[in-house]
Amino acid sequence: MSKQIEDLTFIDDGMFQAVMHQPGISEKIIEDLLHVKVQKIVYPELEKTIAPFYTTKGVRLDVYLKDEDKVIDVELQSYKQDSIGKRTRYYQSMVDIDSLMKGQDYSELLDSYVLFICTSDPFQDDKKTGYGLPCYTFKNTCLENDAVSLDDKSIKVIYNASAYEAVKDKKLWDFLHFVSTNEPEQDGFSQTLADTVAKLKEDEIFRKEYAAMNLHDRDIKKLAKEEGRSEGRIEKAIDAAQNLYANGVSIEIIAKSLKMSLEQVREIVKDVRQEETC
Repeated sequence: MSKQIEDLTFIDDGMFQAVMHQPGISEKIIEDLLHVKVQKIVYPELEKTIAPFYTTKGVRLDVYLKDEDKVIDVELQSYKQDSIGKRTRYYQSMVDIDSLMKGQDYSELLDSYVLFICTSDPFQDDKKTGYGLPCYTFKNTCLENDAVSLDDKSIKVIYNASAYEAVKDKKLWDFLHFVSTNEPEQDGFSQTLADTVAKLKEDEIFRKEYAAMNLHDRDIKKLAKEEGRSEGRIEKAIDAAQNLYANGVSIEIIAKSLKMSLEQVREIVKDVRQEETC
């Protein structure tokens, strides 16, 4: 069940995206976490969904940004998920395909960053113990000689907020501590984030948009009931559709297999994005 607006925090789906769209917030977070300068941030119309082919699994991004020379996907993962490496790989590929489908040549691809902010350590050793690093940065280098770089201009950066105590940089500590504990530091950037969350909770436009985000669950059940399905069959159908979609099955095939309309399936699989948030 979705949270009440009054209970939302910075890391909750809906609130995170709304805060990141406030002036200056995205720029500050990107500069502090990626250590790159931001000239001017724009939010493409595809900020929520990238689905290059109707037969492939689309990606609904948390925050999709473009600067003059770079494209940045920012994801917040509020609880542990498996296969984070494959998630970053897929998100990276969809962002690149989106660019190329607009007519760009390979040489015109912008520098690309996939930034995951996780509340727990996403990497574990064979004993299921987290490595405990506050930040994991990945670039493509040669195994035979790490001085040789593929130079594909793509970087994947994954933060582990639970390891904030190991961070020496004050600004980064402030942010990761807030993500992990929801406790802002007075006069720090985290206090700005907390104040923004509080203001959005009172903002009528945000309240309406958040309510609209969660209406589709009830609409799906109502529509299914009108078609004569029992409540138990409704839940099973929703679970089946979400599981198939999460494993890369197209909406068309799901609709045919479960005897649903395309619109029903599109509404159902929106929930999968909430479960994949990082």
